[in-house]
Amino acid sequence: MNFVKRAWLNLIAKKGRTLLLVLVTSAIMLFVMAGLLIKAAADQATTNAKASIGATLTLSANREAAFKAMRSSSGTPPSGTSGQKPSLSMSPVKLSTAKKIAALQGVESYSVSVSTSVNAKSFDAVSTTSSSQGPGGQDSSRGDITVAGVSSTASSSEFSQGNYTITKGRGLTTADEGTQNVVIESELAKADSLSVGDTITVKKTSGSGTYKLKIVGIYKAKSSATASMGPMASDPANTIYTSYTLANTIKGTKYANTADSVVFTVSTPSKVASVKKTASKLISSKFSLSADDQNYQMVKASMQSVTSFADKIVWLVAIAGTIILALIVILMIRERRYEIGILLSLGERRFKIIAQFFVELLVILLVGVGIASAGGKFVGDKLAAQVISSQTTTTSTQGMQGPGGQPGGSGTGTSKSGTPGQMPGRTQAAQQKQTQLAVKVTPQAILLLFGLGLAIILIAILIAAAGILRLQPKTILIQ
Repeated sequence: MNFVKRAWLNLIAKKGRTLLLVLVTSAIMLFVMAGLLIKAAADQATTNAKASIGATLTLSANREAAFKAMRSSSGTPPSGTSGQKPSLSMSPVKLSTAKKIAALQGVESYSVSVSTSVNAKSFDAVSTTSSSQGPGGQDSSRGDITVAGVSSTASSSEFSQGNYTITKGRGLTTADEGTQNVVIESELAKADSLSVGDTITVKKTSGSGTYKLKIVGIYKAKSSATASMGPMASDPANTIYTSYTLANTIKGTKYANTADSVVFTVSTPSKVASVKKTASKLISSKFSLSADDQNYQMVKASMQSVTSFADKIVWLVAIAGTIILALIVILMIRERRYEIGILLSLGERRFKIIAQFFVELLVILLVGVGIASAGGKFVGDKLAAQVISSQTTTTSTQGMQGPGGQPGGSGTGTSKSGTPGQMPGRTQAAQQKQTQLAVKVTPQAILLLFGLGLAIILIAILIAAAGILRLQPKTILIQ
């Protein structure tokens, strides 16, 4: 009778013990499988984040260089008493330079930020009372209406993040470039009885220039938007969206084909350094390039936490499983001391006796792996949901700002081909979508689980059998 047949007969004869081993092994394999699936899902999520979120480079005026030039031109510190204080001159970014950088390998799209202000003429701005503000709740040195220039409202960070939504009419598109079409906020529309199709007039903050603007859409700003208002900020309802070409026209002819800042979306975070190095050669010292891979780093940090948790599950369950199985096998072997003694006295090799125990647990392992494969996704989903939820509070405190940091998120997303591109700013909802774990049972995971299971039962058998198999058959039978 060979050891494989003996193992099978023993499993059938001892149904209670076999069932106990199946339950214990299945529980161990189930949690090991869950840990493996979560780890694989976290690694895949990080890879997906690297491919889809990317990182950004912001091209803007070099403030440090501007301050240095201001001090050198005055010959005295800004606080000196040499008559008139020197003014800070910030050079606008040329769109021709932005297009050259956008053509570099690794740059996926670029986003233009243009912001200015005007005064309402044919209507009244929404007033926000504050003792630190000028008339109308606005700094008197600025206009009471903020103009956010965009190529399309869909590419603006506030709209792409869901802070603003179009409620009437339509949003702006690339077809509105060169026009005087605008989208206004619903509270401003209600306060002045304005609707889609109406025309409003605004005037420049300096000089006598006026502009007639046609309302093509009305948007709604979340009430929470006022929470971020500073003491000198205008009410969010006073932000109107126009084509960035009109915003530049209002600022003056010297601002044609320029931007306050340009944000470039790099397809892969690993390319940020190389793209920045190449792009730096295309700009002068008046401008600076700053890298920002915050979105990717947030996902990466979250997934590293998940991966660490999954690794701990695998190691803890594997170690605990080995100990539990070893104890069960020790008890099982002590119970079968007489059987072992008989086999050894009949000349059976110790290797075959160990192999018999291994075959018994191997059959049980196959059943346990089958159960773990069937229920691993369910347990993995539950554990992953708990881990992800623990990251939500930390992630939600790290708000994402629109490109350029201009009021109203005055960003214009443009791809290399000149069409609106995806804004680099991501909402919390989009961030959570990136960090969702796609837990899937794959053949590779099953094979890895089976390999770990083999190692566990082999170690358990060796630990349990060491104390018995070193004895002589006569000693075993006498005891």
